[in-house]
Amino acid sequence: MVRGDLGRGAAVPLDLDDVERAAAAALPPDVWDFVAGGSGRELSLAANRAAFDGVFVRPRVLNDVSACGAESTLLGRAVRMPVAIGPVAYHRLVHPEGESATARAAKAAGVPFTVATLSSVPVEEVTAAGGSVWFQLYWLRDTGRTLELVRRAEDAGCEAIVLTVDVPWMGRRLRDVRNGFTLPDHVRAVHLGGGASTAHRGGHGASAVAVHTAETFSRSLTWSSVERLRECTRLPIVLKGVLAPEDARRAVEHGVDALVVSNHGGRQLDGAVTAVDALPDVVEAVGGACEVLLDGGVRSGTDVLKALALGASGVLVGRAPVWGLAAGGEDGVRRVLDILAGELTDALGLAGCAGVAEARRLTTLAAPGGGSVRGAGARSG
Repeated sequence: MVRGDLGRGAAVPLDLDDVERAAAAALPPDVWDFVAGGSGRELSLAANRAAFDGVFVRPRVLNDVSACGAESTLLGRAVRMPVAIGPVAYHRLVHPEGESATARAAKAAGVPFTVATLSSVPVEEVTAAGGSVWFQLYWLRDTGRTLELVRRAEDAGCEAIVLTVDVPWMGRRLRDVRNGFTLPDHVRAVHLGGGASTAHRGGHGASAVAVHTAETFSRSLTWSSVERLRECTRLPIVLKGVLAPEDARRAVEHGVDALVVSNHGGRQLDGAVTAVDALPDVVEAVGGACEVLLDGGVRSGTDVLKALALGASGVLVGRAPVWGLAAGGEDGVRRVLDILAGELTDALGLAGCAGVAEARRLTTLAAPGGGSVRGAGARSG
């Protein structure tokens, strides 16, 4: 399949599995492994998906759903559905227009787009699309350079800082190691100088991207760093990568505006608990003091409904928009978001919910033999 041709001369994808297959067919094998892979034995990667499959919702009946809609708010801003595109590095690996195309699709869909520190397109070009843009921040070894990125994001018009807190260094992603993965010359970390780096110089038995991040990312990110960030920015602060309720409570004490419950898509600690399983404890720990979003394994609108029922304010989707970008450029990303919006509206109505607020009052059950799904599901409806 030619990139940018999703749905033209081929069957229009009906769900995200269709888009995933189209992306896998469109990308070189090593790039596909970089996008799709996890760390270690990929236990957490597989568990993210299994955790969603183990949650079942109790639908409500005899409710008027004639005006069913998925509109909501995230970080105080109206959105067409409680979904944001999460940060993923190097979109130009999969399509020449990279993050710019993804941002335009997000704007058209009425959802936020999170531009990464490791973006292959400058944040100023991304915000020029005119949509709601959040900036994902890695804390660099050079604190001054880190805070310069924050100011640059503010000046560009970003609406939030998403501080990723689970990457002191990159997890051991064996697909990339086996492939000796390196960035092609045309793909650069434009926010980190934009020149050639160790990410472009690889060899057998190592991931050049992992070597580059090990040289660049701080291993000394602490709660004092969060305090420093709070002092230097007026933007909402979101911590991404929180799984423990103790950390969630401490985040509230430090005045963060939202948390993203996430195991980094199964790409950091292999064996880390899934976001689905961690979510109820985190929601309980913060007690409504900040928003709580879920990231990891979302593949359908029904998954979004389940996350809402478990107490999430919304979800991030990372890989799926990149699949759409790989298979169809901006149109492909729009198709991904259209599928999610349609499936979520369908799931809301069939669950007896006229909107997102009602979904948060649904109850859930774990599959027989499954894990301990709780949250809203601990209550009988």
